[in-house]
Amino acid sequence: MKLVFATNNVHKLKEARQILSDKIKILSLDDINFKSDIPEDCQTLEKNASQKSWYIYNNTTFNCFSDDTGLEVEALNGSPGVYSARYAGEHATYDENVKKLLYEMKNQKNRKARFCTVISLIIDGIEYFFEGNINGIIIEVPKGINGFGYDPIFVPDGYNKTFAELTDEEKNKLSHRAKALQKMSDFLCSNFDF
Repeated sequence: MKLVFATNNVHKLKEARQILSDKIKILSLDDINFKSDIPEDCQTLEKNASQKSWYIYNNTTFNCFSDDTGLEVEALNGSPGVYSARYAGEHATYDENVKKLLYEMKNQKNRKARFCTVISLIIDGIEYFFEGNINGIIIEVPKGINGFGYDPIFVPDGYNKTFAELTDEEKNKLSHRAKALQKMSDFLCSNFDF
């Protein structure tokens, strides 16, 4: 089966291809020559994921999926949440977002956080949702060079390394996105012929 991943994030695309490689062929927006910006201006992860998937489906008729992911920090009342990618501003870099979060967390004793990914999948005009979560803590100083986003400051429960210190293979067995993608894969394998 071929699915378009409605994202311009090369890191997310790489993760999805690694996780689903043996079952589903993931096409990028470049693969289908889609150059338009995809809107993403909703107030929840689910609505953002849905907006992106429907935009691609309605403009290309390709079966597709999209995700939206947020880091929810308990001491910050769930922030940055849906604004995770633009926490330090509309065109903020990963480093700028991390620096802002660490500044906001400077005097916080409660370091609990969780990553949440919501996937919207559209097959033949019907939408399905899948969610993956992982709990952990925010550390005070970034560690590691792998991964992207908030990975250098997030240590998943049961581990003593940040996501950025884990190998791709290790992260892809336990991450929020891996869990959501696995649920989507299981659903597709159970309900559709490949």
